[in-house]
Amino acid sequence: MSTTTLAIEVNGVSKSYGSIKALDKVSLCVERGELFGLIGPDGAGKTTLFKILVTLLNADEGTAHVDGLDVVKDYKQIRARVGYMPGKFSLYPDLTIEENMEFFATLFGVTVEQNYDMVAPIYKQIEPFKNRRAGRLSGGMKQKLALSCALIHRPSVLFLDEPTTGVDAVSRSEFWDMLYSLKQQGLSIMVSTPYMDEASRCDRIALCNSGKVLDIDSPEHMVEKFGSPLYAIKSSNMFGLLKDLRSFDYVANCYTAGEYHHLLAGNGFDARQLVSDLENRGHTNVELKGIVPDIEDVFIKLLSNED
Repeated sequence: MSTTTLAIEVNGVSKSYGSIKALDKVSLCVERGELFGLIGPDGAGKTTLFKILVTLLNADEGTAHVDGLDVVKDYKQIRARVGYMPGKFSLYPDLTIEENMEFFATLFGVTVEQNYDMVAPIYKQIEPFKNRRAGRLSGGMKQKLALSCALIHRPSVLFLDEPTTGVDAVSRSEFWDMLYSLKQQGLSIMVSTPYMDEASRCDRIALCNSGKVLDIDSPEHMVEKFGSPLYAIKSSNMFGLLKDLRSFDYVANCYTAGEYHHLLAGNGFDARQLVSDLENRGHTNVELKGIVPDIEDVFIKLLSNED
């Protein structure tokens, strides 16, 4: 076993599909025992990076190591040490829960009984339905089965590619609780998600877009270094409000966020002047309040800086 303090190390990795640059000189590292999140929309390059790290793809340039092992030279050793849950449900739909578990255990030369303690907290939730075919399971149950199969050989590093996409809010919350329990056992975890609200469940995150890493830090530090006044605003005409706000020179950015628009103050911003200018344009019931940014606000600001 490698003695390196890093579970994952990526240096200048790029990958293209024809003219499309899926990854553009990506660099990051994950400490042992860390729960690390790749946060970004579809097309950000998350799945491509995962496939490189679990040795299913080769990068065009750059290097990557998992558990201290080179993903190209040591791919056989890496495959024995990592657990991988792809974004698309990839278990056998015609096999039962129990048969899928036994199959994946056999692939890695172990038995379910040997490593039952590793998967028990998760598997016990679906074990009463062990004779049900995987294709007939709900989204949340499929999620738990896929995670159990990824853990059955007791991996040292776990890769989860958008594991909560397509499942209900309760199952999403339960899944993150399970990941936290696994982290407490010392497992190193890299998880990707397009859901910005899940970022706060990670120790550190990388915000990604169009194959690039925009920033890497803890969610708390990202919010702390936002560095600009942020406001929530609404009026009786929300569509017209957005259009008018974007026309003011002292508004750096404005975008819809639930029942409010979020407004990033620019040079010369004055709250009273803003309300007055909006009322002069016919807006009524204007409500303006200062707010604390969240990860989605951080992401949008970083995108604006890139542009």
